[in-house]
Amino acid sequence: MREVHEAIRSHRVAYTTTLKTMQVMHEKGLLRRDESKRSHVYHARVGEERTQRQLVRSLLDQAFSGSRPTLLLRALSDRPVAPEELAELRRILREVEKENE
Repeated sequence: MREVHEAIRSHRVAYTTTLKTMQVMHEKGLLRRDESKRSHVYHARVGEERTQRQLVRSLLDQAFSGSRPTLLLRALSDRPVAPEELAELRRILREVEKENE
């Protein structure tokens, strides 16, 4: 818990806010909590990739009516895109095209 708070401290989030967020995440089954020691230790129940996929799927459906092009347009228009990022995006798109053939 303390490690998470330290990691996001630069965003001026109160310790109690971090704790409450992690408690809610525990209630929703996103975290498991080890209560064997005085201070509780939290662990992720699902991996980062799976969590990202679920979040993006939810965002895509709820905010973009399922439109992938609109989601990507918003993500890419938020700030300048570095040439290396554009090259990586092109590579990924080529891979997706090959998989869909």
